[in-house]
Amino acid sequence: MPFYHKLGNIPRKRHVVYRRETGALYQEELVGTLGFSGMSSLVYHIHAPTQIRQIGDRYPVKPRIAVSNNIQPMKFEGFSVPVSDDYIESRKVLFVNSDMAVGLASPMGEQDYFFKNADADELIFVHHGRGELLTMFGNIPFEPGDYLVIPRGTIYKMDFFQGENRLLFIESHSPVMTPRRYRNEFGQMLEHSPFCERDIKRPETLETFDEKGDFEVRIKKQNEIIPFLYPYHPFDVAGWDGFHYPYAFNIRDFEPLTGRIHLPPPVHQTFEGQGFVVCSFVPRLYDYHPDAIPAPYHHSNVDSDELLYYVDGNFMSRNNVGPGQITLHPAGIPHGPHPGAIERSIGQKETGELAVMIDPFRPVMITEEALQIEIDDYYRVWYEQN
Repeated sequence: MPFYHKLGNIPRKRHVVYRRETGALYQEELVGTLGFSGMSSLVYHIHAPTQIRQIGDRYPVKPRIAVSNNIQPMKFEGFSVPVSDDYIESRKVLFVNSDMAVGLASPMGEQDYFFKNADADELIFVHHGRGELLTMFGNIPFEPGDYLVIPRGTIYKMDFFQGENRLLFIESHSPVMTPRRYRNEFGQMLEHSPFCERDIKRPETLETFDEKGDFEVRIKKQNEIIPFLYPYHPFDVAGWDGFHYPYAFNIRDFEPLTGRIHLPPPVHQTFEGQGFVVCSFVPRLYDYHPDAIPAPYHHSNVDSDELLYYVDGNFMSRNNVGPGQITLHPAGIPHGPHPGAIERSIGQKETGELAVMIDPFRPVMITEEALQIEIDDYYRVWYEQN
């Protein structure tokens, strides 16, 4: 997943002569990751995508690490991340390890350049904001609750329809995929999957720009931004087909799996990458055994950190959490419901919570940007004095 898709005009066979009405050849480009073995698409440009007019001065965006070895539960006020007119400037990396980076952004205003992440696939969760994701593969409208999956190397621009927007983002050094256990050997989602291909929003509108000028693409590579100036619009694509393209999936289209007794977090899994998984907690019926305890049991965190981003509703196992906050429960010590949550959950029939959980399998380091929005002494919420 994703699955085969095509837009625009393409030749009947691959790698054959394909000319414009003027007689000029279309410029065929194979786009993908994992060399020639991963998912890919064939893209047909009006102009050669290799033309560069100028390369500007690079500047660093490497996050500054404040805590490299953390074993303390922590809580962060995500809505305190400052708003910025500049899209790249708005992106604040809070947690990082060798597989991924996790951060928040609050961009506003119109983006007057294009952006390309040459190092990582991006998974962007739209908490607040509406607009369109613009790419050479076509446009995808987005709304609150959408996950935007943007493959590594995709040139894109986010066109926001409102002023202040709130985004959670993951930069993954491996492809972001749907869970393997929900796909058959052909890649089709299975009948017991909590979502299927019908829920995926693919690019459906392809706009072809045959424009000459100065088009700036800011490329992120190895924690630097390098501005490239291209002589032709990067979205000069007449057609394409394949499996490699951006898409969207809304958290509210995730159909929760439930049981008579409490089911562990893997039933909420939505995406995975090398070294991490992403889960969606959505409104659902609670467990229906007559003696069920809907709140999760305490569990020993030895395999992964847990990052939980709260979107909406009352998260049933937590006290005093609100939208936009993030909790970090590190590997090495057990964690579980806050005091009173277990007893409070007994007899409850359903929950209206919305949250995104990220489980990195390697410990994350905490950046200086994260400490600026930390809520002090979160680790003490479990301590009950008698």
